Amino acid sequence: MKKILALIAAAVMMLTAAGCSGETADTADVKSEGVMTYAEYAAAELETPVVVETYVQAKQGWWNDQATLYTQDKEGGYFLYNMPMSEEEYNKLTPGTKIKVSGHKTAWAGEVEIMDPTFEFADGKKFVAEPLDVTAMLGTDELIEHQNEFVEFKGMTVEPIKDANGNEAAFIYNWDGSGQEGSDLYFNVSVNGATYNFTVESYLCGADTDVYKAVKNFKIGDKVDLEGFLYWYEGVNPHITAVK
Repeated sequence: MKKILALIAAAVMMLTAAGCSGETADTADVKSEGVMTYAEYAAAELETPVVVETYVQAKQGWWNDQATLYTQDKEGGYFLYNMPMSEEEYNKLTPGTKIKVSGHKTAWAGEVEIMDPTFEFADGKKFVAEPLDVTAMLGTDELIEHQNEFVEFKGMTVEPIKDANGNEAAFIYNWDGSGQEGSDLYFNVSVNGATYNFTVESYLCGADTDVYKAVKNFKIGDKVDLEGFLYWYEGVNPHITAVK
C-alpha cells in the first residue's frame, strides 16, 4: 500500500487493557535513543526514514517470509506493511510484544504506513490497547488523527450495499461483489445520518473467525457495535475484528 499524501497529527492516548488478549503496560513509554515519539513520527514528511518503538496488536497472515502488522503505542498507531520475518519470528509476535521498527513513512490512498520495515524485538512490558470509541468522530477532521489505532463504533445501523448484480445486500465479497467465501467482506453502516463502508480483511480475520461469521449473518437494519483498526482507503475504511 503506497502513495497519496495524508497528514496525521499526534494523538494522545492512555491505554491499558487488552483489545484482543495480552498483558498491559502501566507506565509511560520510554523511547530508546534515536527512536521517534509518535508526535515526531506524525510530523515526519512522507518518503523519509523513520524509527519507532511500538507494540503488536494484530497481524495479517504470514506468507513469503513476511507479514503485515497493526501496532500501537500509548500515543498512536502504526501500520507495518509486508515486514520481512521468519515463521518463527511471526509466531513470537503475539499481541503486546514490543518491537523496534525502521523503515520509510509513506502513504497509499490516504493510508499512512511504514514501508520496507525491518524490526528487532525490544525489551519492555507488554501493551495491548483498549478500543477507543470514535463513533462521534465519524465525519470529522479529528478522526484521521487516530488512524491505525484500535477503535470501536457504537450503535451503528447495517445499511444496504449493492452486490455484483446490483441487488441490495447486507454484505458483499470483495469491494465489488466479485469474491466468494474466504474473500474480504464489505458492508455499509450508518450513524447520525451518514453511511460508511467497513471491511473484514480476510488476511486478518478469515472465514473461520467469529467476526467473519457474524458479518455474514447481518440483516439490513441491524444495530451493531464494532471493533477494529482505523485503516484508511480513500477515506475511513476500518478493518473490523469484532462485532458486539
